[in-house]
Amino acid sequence: MSEVHETKLPGVGVRHEFDTKGGRRVGVISLHSGKRELLLYDKKDPDTSGDSVTIDEEESAALIELLGGSRVSETLSSLHRLEGLSIGWITIDDESACANCTIADFQVRRLTGVSIVAILRDRTTVPAPGPGETLLPGDTAVVVGTPEGIEQARALLLRAK
Repeated sequence: MSEVHETKLPGVGVRHEFDTKGGRRVGVISLHSGKRELLLYDKKDPDTSGDSVTIDEEESAALIELLGGSRVSETLSSLHRLEGLSIGWITIDDESACANCTIADFQVRRLTGVSIVAILRDRTTVPAPGPGETLLPGDTAVVVGTPEGIEQARALLLRAK
């Protein structure tokens, strides 16, 4: 699985980027409005966006389906319509404090108000994981809460060991 890099864009949304095996950088900006901007970076300068296209939620769902995405992702993206509720994806790596620990060990909901609603692991989804579920390096925790709570959860889960 490609390593996805996440960058917060204050007042705008979040940008996720990764490099393809073919050497191209691809990005997606998730705007607070629910729209997405797909980016294809310049071949000669991977820091410069060459082409981009903006798609709405319905088009995002169609693209997810075409790319073989899970229904969990599609359903969660519809939550963007709820005022004050945000969705975040937190990828756990070997250096994350929570790697190989259970959800309960970090008390994410109690400390941040954020719920871990799914775990994306390899090519499978663990929906509605219980407090005893272990977070493994490479897992992506799908979280729901306020934007501030999601940032607190990210800091809690990803702090260095």
